[in-house]
Amino acid sequence: MLSILANRTFRSLFIAQLVAVLGTGLATVALSLMAYDIAGSQAGSVLGTALAIKMIASVSLAPVAAALAERFSRKNILVGLDLLRAAVMVAFPFVTEVWQIYCLIFVLQAASAGFTPTMRATIPDVLPDERDYTRALSLTQLTYDLESVASPVIAALLLTFFNFHELFAGTVLGFLASAAFIAVTILPSRRIITQDRIAKRTLTGMRIYIGTPRLRGLLAFSLVASCGSAMIIVNTVVLVQANMGLTQTATALALATYGAGSMVAALCVPRLLEAIQDRTAMLIGASFIIVGMLAAGFIGTFALILAVMLILGMGYGLIQTPAGRLIRRSSGEADRATVFAAQFSFTHVCWLINYPLAGWLGAAIGLPRTFWLLGGLALVATVSALRLWPRKDPDILSHVHDNLAPDHQHLHDGCTQGRTIGHAHVFVLDELHERWPANR
Repeated sequence: MLSILANRTFRSLFIAQLVAVLGTGLATVALSLMAYDIAGSQAGSVLGTALAIKMIASVSLAPVAAALAERFSRKNILVGLDLLRAAVMVAFPFVTEVWQIYCLIFVLQAASAGFTPTMRATIPDVLPDERDYTRALSLTQLTYDLESVASPVIAALLLTFFNFHELFAGTVLGFLASAAFIAVTILPSRRIITQDRIAKRTLTGMRIYIGTPRLRGLLAFSLVASCGSAMIIVNTVVLVQANMGLTQTATALALATYGAGSMVAALCVPRLLEAIQDRTAMLIGASFIIVGMLAAGFIGTFALILAVMLILGMGYGLIQTPAGRLIRRSSGEADRATVFAAQFSFTHVCWLINYPLAGWLGAAIGLPRTFWLLGGLALVATVSALRLWPRKDPDILSHVHDNLAPDHQHLHDGCTQGRTIGHAHVFVLDELHERWPANR
């Protein structure tokens, strides 16, 4: 897996992601502690609302940002958004009111809504080989898992000597370092394949995403993943500190265990996907989340909390890690960035649903019942994913083009049997293929 770090461009992008997410992880812990400091036992509802605002920014702005990114240098966009995120984090230590948290979260996520899809769409250009790209996805997932593992551990150590406000300084340094690594990296040149209007490009990725069966299934599995992650992010501090009377260090350790589970799953994915399909791997992950959520309603000791955190983290990693493979498989070069943005936007709809549910239900009916309700939602979403994403899912599909002239060049590319009989090739939705073939 580590052999792909020999690619200098990917290595620079990987390090940029790594230092940024370590800083973001410190901010996640600090934000939870800040909410508890301001709101006490109602911290869960405050975090639920704050994260719902974060998701609204992601859902509304990611597709627009991706369309704009096609017109400008990706490097300049990535560096500029890192600097904007650093500037926002400078303001967090001065927050004294809940509404200030909400405002800063919106601006921060608006920048991330442009940064993350642009970065993810760049990596397939850097690593065109599918095996290399699969390994890159695992390493990329590991960087995000480090946000849940290494950052809470570092936070626990720092909290021994400093107030949680100082943790935000680590995030600032992370974003600045990320911007520096990207600034000195030479990214692959790319052709501007389309000059469509921004409004049209904004909707293109969404149309492709919704029209592709495997991506509809991916969205349902993403809903499963968000059920577990929302409960962990929103209510861990309430479960550990308010309900069990433990310390900030215990909260950090619980979050680290969740990230460790996801990391273990990400490390296993490259070999696992050589033996089973992406759909099967995600189904295993969904099963872990469902079992973990139902078991969480009965936990009464910190040891059991850690066990459930590990199971939920593994389920999350098994669902999230292969997602980039499906996006790459289901999009052409011209539309890939907009499809990644659609994935970013649609999956954040899932968190937009589950973050406030986790916070508000946790405060209203208690954590055990909330675990069970969201576990039930995860079960329904899993069944939906299996129905939306057929087990037989070949890349090459036979199809017809009733809307093309008989002498159109596309009808003579690949294996052609005639305009009305049909021809076959690797199928993705694009300008020539607006609908998925029937009975597929």
